[in-house]
Amino acid sequence: MPSMRRIKVFGLLLVMAIITLLFYTSSSSSSKYDLESSQTGDFFYKTKSALERTPVGGGASTAGKGKVVGTGSEEDDKEASRARLKEAAQIAKDNANLKAPKPDPPSKVVGIGSAAEGAEKSVAGRKKFSAGGSEAQVPVKEEEKESQEEEVKAEFNSILKKAPIIIFSKSYCPHSARAKGILLEKYLIDPKPFVVELDQHPLGAQLQAKLADLTGRKTVPNVLINGLTIGGGDDVAELDSSRKLVDKVRDLGGKRMLEVRLRPIEEVKESVKEKVEEEKDEPHGLR
Repeated sequence: MPSMRRIKVFGLLLVMAIITLLFYTSSSSSSKYDLESSQTGDFFYKTKSALERTPVGGGASTAGKGKVVGTGSEEDDKEASRARLKEAAQIAKDNANLKAPKPDPPSKVVGIGSAAEGAEKSVAGRKKFSAGGSEAQVPVKEEEKESQEEEVKAEFNSILKKAPIIIFSKSYCPHSARAKGILLEKYLIDPKPFVVELDQHPLGAQLQAKLADLTGRKTVPNVLINGLTIGGGDDVAELDSSRKLVDKVRDLGGKRMLEVRLRPIEEVKESVKEKVEEEKDEPHGLR
């Protein structure tokens, strides 16, 4: 068994070795830290020096010497640095926004707010139209317009079949009354001319527009013989005064006209008398 003296000596050597090891370790760490600090400091001061050398405002570098000439104000340098940093941050933000995925606009998303624009719905169980406001109404309005045009066309053709001579008139128009008086009372015409009072017809405005398209006359009366116009009240009166009305009616009416001639004076007087009596029998009052 070793003596106490040897144990003490051995312990003392061990303690000294530990102290020496700790000393060298701390010294190495300190030197490494000093080196890093010096490198960091050098980088910082180099960066700062470079920023300070950058010309501000109207500064310019002299050729060949690298010498900077400028305002040299410290406040200007700080302001310029902040401006450059702000500009760099804005550029980075813009680049990030460009790379980021963009969400779909609401109009492309079905079922959210106005996004139902993309949806389709059926109208009367036939065609499908987009649910997007005015665009959806256009096909419906076009269908209604086409349907109304077909109705007007059918009614117009039906009227033309009623008699060879058609008088398109308005009940309150004096020119219409003049044309009707000549064709219905002064002349004996078989088949009798058919009168259409446009102001009393449910499709009167549409029929008048149809007449304007076909004959070029927008006003009433408009007298048609087998679909061809002979004019209005003044035209009929002119044909009557020149004794050409009978020939005109026979020429355009053809075989459909059974009889066209002037009424005898007695028949004209009787017809006028009957008309006056009918007007007396009609109840008078506010209309």
